[in-house]
Amino acid sequence: MHRYPIRPIEALGPLCLALSAFFAAPAQAWGPVGHRVVAELAYGQLSPAARQHVDALLTQEPGATLGSIASWADETRSQETYAWHYVNFPRGQCEYLPERDCPGGQCVVAQIDRQLAVLASDAEPQARLIALKYVVHFIGDIHQPLHGSFGDDRGGNTYQLQADGQGSNLHAWWDSGMIHRHGLDAAQLVDELREEGPIRHDQQAGPRDWAVEDCRIISSPGFYPEHKLAAARYQRNWWPTLDIRLRTGGARLAAALNQTLAD
Repeated sequence: MHRYPIRPIEALGPLCLALSAFFAAPAQAWGPVGHRVVAELAYGQLSPAARQHVDALLTQEPGATLGSIASWADETRSQETYAWHYVNFPRGQCEYLPERDCPGGQCVVAQIDRQLAVLASDAEPQARLIALKYVVHFIGDIHQPLHGSFGDDRGGNTYQLQADGQGSNLHAWWDSGMIHRHGLDAAQLVDELREEGPIRHDQQAGPRDWAVEDCRIISSPGFYPEHKLAAARYQRNWWPTLDIRLRTGGARLAAALNQTLAD
């Protein structure tokens, strides 16, 4: 089984009122577009058995799809569940230590394992559907690099920057800004990523490994943009990483569901 949380965008002052919705709203890993992309990529990689189980659970909400439920955990987020969307590391220490980084299981790593266990259980269908919603969302979350990041800047939320002439922050830019700038809606982006073909990933890795991957990505030179400017060059340099994390998130979500719903 596996495990995995989020942070809000810090207020930017009066200028915030002029910003577009995806800059002004609380940070939601990948935003609705990115979460839907991860879920739909995963759905296309489900085994027949897992797809049958997923479809059966979704019949409780007529018309629901794996993509349409992908942001439910953000839409219903509460004080109790807020910390489930991310995990924080001390700056410069990309090693997951549960006692330090996830006390009481209140982080995204622990919650992925917890929700997968509910999904695999004989719990009532409604409880298993809720667990499915959390699994889809949290595995999406943990593949946004700033959801396995540093606590001293709240996962990039307090790292202010300029992007396309507007104020934002690093977390928001990775959630939605770069995807918005790429210019495709969710369906178009799914098609583009599918055309790149299957992505290879470590089948033995689990949530704690995925979180450490995040920490190493954000520790890379240039991840925090020079002069706090998310310019076109930043997009060119980091879009390939975002592309890989979306595709890997979809592949790993599918693998987790295939294993959990094998029969």
